[in-house]
Amino acid sequence: MQGDPSRVITRQHIPDGAYRIRKIIQRITDLSDMDAEKLLEEIMHDFSERHKDIMAVFEHHLDAVKDYVPRDAVLSDVQRILIGAYFTMEYSIESAALFNPSIVLHPDQSHLDKGSLRFIMSLRAIGEGHVSSIVFRSGVLDGHNTFIFDPVSDYVERPDVRLNAVYDRHLFQLKLHEMDACNEVTAHLLGQVPEDFTYHTLKNEIGALRARPLFSELRQNQTFEIMYWLASSNYEVRFRADHRISERVIFPVSKNESSGIEDARFVQFFDENGEVTYYATYTAYNGLTILPQLIETKDFVKFKVITLNGKAIQNKGMALFPRKIDGSYVMLSRQDGENNHIMFSDNIHFWQETEIIQEPARPWEFIQIGNCGSPLETDEGWIVLTHGVGPMRQYAIGVMLLDLENPARVIARLGEPLLAPLAEEREGYVPNVVYTCGAILHNGDLVIPYGMSDIQTGIATVEVRDLIHCMRAAAS
Repeated sequence: MQGDPSRVITRQHIPDGAYRIRKIIQRITDLSDMDAEKLLEEIMHDFSERHKDIMAVFEHHLDAVKDYVPRDAVLSDVQRILIGAYFTMEYSIESAALFNPSIVLHPDQSHLDKGSLRFIMSLRAIGEGHVSSIVFRSGVLDGHNTFIFDPVSDYVERPDVRLNAVYDRHLFQLKLHEMDACNEVTAHLLGQVPEDFTYHTLKNEIGALRARPLFSELRQNQTFEIMYWLASSNYEVRFRADHRISERVIFPVSKNESSGIEDARFVQFFDENGEVTYYATYTAYNGLTILPQLIETKDFVKFKVITLNGKAIQNKGMALFPRKIDGSYVMLSRQDGENNHIMFSDNIHFWQETEIIQEPARPWEFIQIGNCGSPLETDEGWIVLTHGVGPMRQYAIGVMLLDLENPARVIARLGEPLLAPLAEEREGYVPNVVYTCGAILHNGDLVIPYGMSDIQTGIATVEVRDLIHCMRAAAS
């Protein structure tokens, strides 16, 4: 599976500096009616077939610069559309790479042949500037473990985005404390808002303090930036349910994601009452720092994005177990960048304690190890795919088996890598890497979609019974 550079989304394209925005708008409005209409006709000819509703996009992007339009200006419909077009650009989401998949059962398993299942696969897509986003594919895995992918749409849809409707003041303060950002400015602002406050309320209080400073303006401005950053990291996105899942892309929304959304690990989670929720952990990256985030969805149409909290929320590679164990949520992690950790919590959003369950022990993992997605439950134990980094920064995929009731206990592991880069898989964006963010069990096999050298995606299968036998033999 390879990326398709023709799959493009629209983004705002707004140059730095208010003076430049005003000059661009002035140049557009100075066009004669005939020239403006001719230009619009050319734009629509070139781009209207590449997007489902390009006019709505132009209108939305016009709204982003409306404050720079002269107050006494009366814009014609053509001028409005042209202004929106000039502040729009296309972005090819998969032009550089498509890799690091995870796979889960589709919420709809109706009307299938016996022995088949319907799946959703998420992938990390990379475009210009190494910006990562999450894209999706769907299809059927038949009784012989053959993948039959649904047709991929020519269109890609960005969702409607809404910041969290309400923030909990106590939780907001706890996260600021974890970020080492609490000070007299945050204390003042949080003292002005109710226990449950909105983004609009926070923005108004910041505006009031900016207008009448009580503290150092430098201190205030730095704190405002952090509080806005945190508030915008919690949001919802909603797609159109009547569009194909391959048209949906979760593209960076907040500032902490400005350089990409990396390596989402999706899991189908079963609550104690039997209710199913799909969660995914991912790494938000702004070019300097990372922030572990949690995605929640029931239907892959509406997604809620939430900041994970707690002193154990550090580094990359969080992977949630598909159910609670002894009343607790359980998650694998790699806080120190080197070892496999496990942690337990009674609240899925807060994680405080962690312990190491696996350290590098084999030559192919001497540099570091980590998980490759959420554990898979079998009668013999939890199967966990791992990754190891060895000489020449080669990534390989290994396997360990955890105790069903005490997953902090490793009961077996494979002595050698299950997957290592073949000759044809070594060349790519990042050479010598095989990696996955989640596999699936089907018809007695472990089915593993995996990324090859951070550029494309392949699929491997292995019989579960044989795999567990080899793990136990290696542990004996």
